[in-house]
Amino acid sequence: MQLVIKSTDNDGRLEPIRRFVTTPWTWIVADHRDDPAFARALQEADAMVSMNWPASFPPAPGLRLLQLPGAGTDDIDFDAVPAGATVCNAFEHEIGIAEYVLASMLEWQIRIGRMHEHLREGRWWGSWLYGPTHREVFGRTLGIVGYGRIGREVAKRAHAFGMRVIAASRTPAPGDAWCERVSGMDQLHELLAEADFVLSALPLDERSRGVFDSRAFAAMKPDAVIINVGRGPTIDEQALFEACRDRRIGGAIVDTWYSYPDRNGDSAATHRPSRLPFHELDNVVMTPHASAWTDALLERRCRVIAGNLDRLARGEPLVNVVRAPARAVAAA
Repeated sequence: MQLVIKSTDNDGRLEPIRRFVTTPWTWIVADHRDDPAFARALQEADAMVSMNWPASFPPAPGLRLLQLPGAGTDDIDFDAVPAGATVCNAFEHEIGIAEYVLASMLEWQIRIGRMHEHLREGRWWGSWLYGPTHREVFGRTLGIVGYGRIGREVAKRAHAFGMRVIAASRTPAPGDAWCERVSGMDQLHELLAEADFVLSALPLDERSRGVFDSRAFAAMKPDAVIINVGRGPTIDEQALFEACRDRRIGGAIVDTWYSYPDRNGDSAATHRPSRLPFHELDNVVMTPHASAWTDALLERRCRVIAGNLDRLARGEPLVNVVRAPARAVAAA
């Protein structure tokens, strides 16, 4: 069995797969910028691990599995993926993201960083001696938009902190142990009007692109905070900037962006994540798509990927299937 890895992805992140896979696989590292070599590799490939599959990729007639090492499918041209291949993704990021969301809400309310900087200068800002008081997350309402794996993990933790949790999803459902209700997306603005914190955990597709627009921000409370750990373009870039700049909402905590550095090109140290000057706004917290990037994430994901490779080799059903092979769909 032949497994193809692009050379740009062969930076050690996928190396644990070798330790976890139990069936025999030949690991082929191919440079997708070297057209002849990449074409030869895909001609022989049974499986490939990649977060992208553009129409420009050469034919892969024997490909049986396109395994994404992450959750997002917005960089996959499904029409270009060989019809006989199953497309699967990998999650395991929800724990780190949930901890990030709780940490960001707690920091927004408590301001430990600001108190730390003041006291290093000898100023007792925020103390019982001089004030001001800080706020609590207890009793606040968290509105989660996209109630999937990430949303549920956040809800569990927010509920434990005494927050009220409501959600909106493409699949409305009764509430659960952590979430009061899961409304349809047609009731998004009603959720926004109730929430003190709004979490976008949406995947990116044509239905979710720009779902947070100027009308959505107008529906939010004037002191509410939006947190984005989904995909940047689920929130309209211009509308978010103007809502924060003009103080129509309390602010934003943004981890997923609109412009990313090329890992093989320009420096991440100098690449702005937006065409707009979010960095000039004091009510925007900016992080570099880091919420899931924990020391345990890669091992968990590589175990899942190795498990799917083993299942493929043994002819067993795959997990986290995003698209079944065309012949399986036709047979069904």
